Amino acid sequence: MKLNLPNILTLSRIAVIPVFVVFYFIDAPWAYKFCTWLFVAAAITDWLDGYAARKLNQTSRFGEFLDPVADKLMVTVVLVLLVYNHANEYKYAGELIAFAAIIIIGREIAISSLREWMAEVGERAKVKVSMIGKYKTALQLTALPCLIYREPIFGLPLADIGFVLLYLAVGLTLWSMVIYLRDSWPTLKKSAESD
Repeated sequence: MKLNLPNILTLSRIAVIPVFVVFYFIDAPWAYKFCTWLFVAAAITDWLDGYAARKLNQTSRFGEFLDPVADKLMVTVVLVLLVYNHANEYKYAGELIAFAAIIIIGREIAISSLREWMAEVGERAKVKVSMIGKYKTALQLTALPCLIYREPIFGLPLADIGFVLLYLAVGLTLWSMVIYLRDSWPTLKKSAESD
């Protein structure tokens, strides 16, 4: 493995996860604000590592593997913490976040498994990342800091905005999953018939 700038940025996104978790559980008025900015910084590296890889011609198979892993780890950890934190705070907030988390995390597991299987049968290109998947990620990375911070800013109800954006991301999550399953269905059907 060759460490270059894009891979270092991606690894930093993974390294920040335990720091985020520790500060999330600190009982201090500034802790959620710190976690919000930590998450935003990590989200910016998601854009920066891809940009740097293309600009510096430093794309690598390791980077292609690591980048989505870093995204999924960060999003999953934050969703679990939000479910824990919102369970008793607002009416139905815990249930709403739990439902969204189940869909998002479940889809990630299903599509990651599908991609791995499709790669084994030589059909990986049929389940490559789509623009809908990128929009879904962008919505998640915008919704989650709103839900982490929670307090209104300039009169804007960040928690409410976060819920709306999260559920838009859930919609794109389901839509992209349907597209991936549709595109891979002929291969899946052929394999099932030959077993």
